[in-house]
Parts: sequence; C-alpha cells; structure tokens
Amino acid sequence: MSEVEKRLNELGCKLPRPPAKGGVYTPCKLFCGGKLAYVSGCGPMIDGVNITGKVGLDVSLEDAQTAARNAMLNVLAVLKATIGNLDLVKDCVKATVFINSADNFYDQPKAANAATELLVAIFGEERGCPSRSAIGVNVLPGDITAEIEMLVELV
Repeated sequence: MSEVEKRLNELGCKLPRPPAKGGVYTPCKLFCGGKLAYVSGCGPMIDGVNITGKVGLDVSLEDAQTAARNAMLNVLAVLKATIGNLDLVKDCVKATVFINSADNFYDQPKAANAATELLVAIFGEERGCPSRSAIGVNVLPGDITAEIEMLVELV
C-alpha cells in the first residue's frame, strides 16, 4: 500500500473505482515526458451515489462540500489508474472546481475548499495545495453539483 493510500485510510477515506468515461476524451493525459498529468473533469458519483442540484437552490453548502470532496476522490482514482501509485505525485499544481450554482449563490470557494483541504490532508501543504479556481456555473452534466479537473506534476 502506498504512503498516500495509508494517509487516505487514516483520514477514513477510500479511493473509489475510477468513474466511467462519459464521452470521447482521455480521463488522464500525461505530457511533458510524463512529468505532468492532466485529469479531465470528474463529478461526485461514488458507488452509484450522486449529488445533484444547484447550490443555494436545492443543495446546501454542506452537500456541495461533500460533492467537491467526492469529485476530488474521483480525480485521484483516475490519476492512480493512470500512473499506478499516487506516491508519484510531486505537486498538485492546479485544480479547477466547477460548482452548479443558483444565481444568488456566491460561496463557490467555500464549496471548493473541501476538495483542496482533502489534497492538503493527503499530500501535505507544500505538495497538496494547488492553485485553484472555484467557478459558479448554471449547469453541469447530469445536473451534478460539482466537477473538478486537475493538473499534477509527477516525479
């Protein structure tokens, strides 16, 4: 078991199976000689349980935080499926967090924090705290509450 997976266990987390592709794309693309990995957008569905709806309308901030955290677990599952071992993550470079938001919801960063706080808890502040955008959108595929894409540097 990798050190990252041991840390996940200590946090009471388990990586899900990587989500199935929802279209014509690559879930994770390695580039720059395999030193960088771009993980395509992942939603919050884990073990058939999804979180859907607009934050500020029919979804609470707390549920949006769970959705963002679950989406990040799916990002990590895709990354692990591609590189084999999450201990190869040198730096979580950039995360883009999309939040399905009602017109009067302005706390997207609070929802996104749950995802980046998970990264910091797993990888530590230096490796795990990415630059980040938290973007409110009026719709996401399947009405999911959160979607995350991420750029990672590998050793």
